[in-house]
Amino acid sequence: MQINTAPVNRGWDWITEGFALFRLNPVIWIAIFVIYLVLAMLLSLIPFIGVIATLLLHPVLVGGMLLGCKALQQGQELRIDHLFAGFSQNASALVTVGLFTGAGYFLVVVIIGLLVGGGLGLSALGGYTDLPSIAIGGAMVAYLFSGLIGLALTVPIAMAAWFAPALVVFDNIQAWDAMKASFSACLGNMLPFLLYGVAALALTVVASIPFGLGMLVLGPTLVASIFSGYRDIFRAV
Repeated sequence: MQINTAPVNRGWDWITEGFALFRLNPVIWIAIFVIYLVLAMLLSLIPFIGVIATLLLHPVLVGGMLLGCKALQQGQELRIDHLFAGFSQNASALVTVGLFTGAGYFLVVVIIGLLVGGGLGLSALGGYTDLPSIAIGGAMVAYLFSGLIGLALTVPIAMAAWFAPALVVFDNIQAWDAMKASFSACLGNMLPFLLYGVAALALTVVASIPFGLGMLVLGPTLVASIFSGYRDIFRAV
């Protein structure tokens, strides 16, 4: 599969093009996003199983929203049931993407837990030996180091998951191959993604100011921006 390198300014264009897709049917988009949030909240109420279910279903629901983006791009109607269209479009591969992603994040949590535990152990040692500098220093180093390691490990996972639902639903690629292609695409387009990330972060801050209501617009826009980035980097659909 050919992976294109997008110009730097396309990082911002993905967002504006995502917003253009949102404007084609804002009411349905907001309804879709609200249903998605409600489902996520309901699942979060189920201890442990809810977290697993959320991780497994997230790529399926995103895949459905991306199919809605394709429908809009082709002049068709966006429907609320597009949110669930991923269940009939390579659902097993989409769930597997969620499984791999969840396993990756779980491994990161385990690694961070071990690092923090080691730092706290050093802090306890400092307390037993009446050396508070060791205790404080050990805790600070543990939390700082674990945070940096956690960031370094979660970014590649996010890169592998970013375009994976799109590759599964549009190109019929299996989960692992889709995640490898997504990682390569993000790695080869670091500069536009850097601009995209900065812009998305700034917009998130602004959208959160009015009681978070702006996220009802920004959320669908960012999902649609994935579709725009996919068309740029892989192939038009």
